[in-house]
Amino acid sequence: MSAELKVIAGLGNPGLRYAHTRHNLGFWVIDGLSQRLGIPLTKHKFGAKLGEGRVRDQRVILIKPQTFMNRSGQAVGDLMDFYQLDLKSLLVVYDDLDLAPGYLRIKGSGSAGGHRGMADIIARLGSDSFPRLRVGIGQPPPFLRAADYVLQGIDGAERKILEEAAQKAEEAAEMWLHEDLLTVMNHYNRRQLQTDGI
Repeated sequence: MSAELKVIAGLGNPGLRYAHTRHNLGFWVIDGLSQRLGIPLTKHKFGAKLGEGRVRDQRVILIKPQTFMNRSGQAVGDLMDFYQLDLKSLLVVYDDLDLAPGYLRIKGSGSAGGHRGMADIIARLGSDSFPRLRVGIGQPPPFLRAADYVLQGIDGAERKILEEAAQKAEEAAEMWLHEDLLTVMNHYNRRQLQTDGI
């Protein structure tokens, strides 16, 4: 078991068609962390784009599964098996319908809450006892199905709020690399972004 390696996985769908949708917030966060931490996503392994690097004395892998959302567990599970990592060494970042746009929630375990990417990861790992960072996108309007809402392109005021939320999520994920989970939860679960205007 490698206690010194931590993995941050962001969930999304590959391809330009999905790049600017709500469902790709996990990818946004990984792309931002790649820039912030100086860890380029140049490798293609485990059915994913990934980057390996070191932040201070912490070994880090950033991963973006390329198997489409509903099969995210394949890449994440294969990587965790290969490095024989404890589940506490994994942080999964993804969009959440049950949080208002721009809100963050960090937890150490829990159900998938209807998120198919997380459901697949939990099924593949055989446990839901791993840290996760949820980035709120809010509920769809009554006339729109959730499946269409999460894959809808966004712009304007909402785009700005979600970009700011992704930046906060980057900060939270970086803090998780060096601090215990409870410290990160206490810091970021209480700091919510202004969501007026949506």
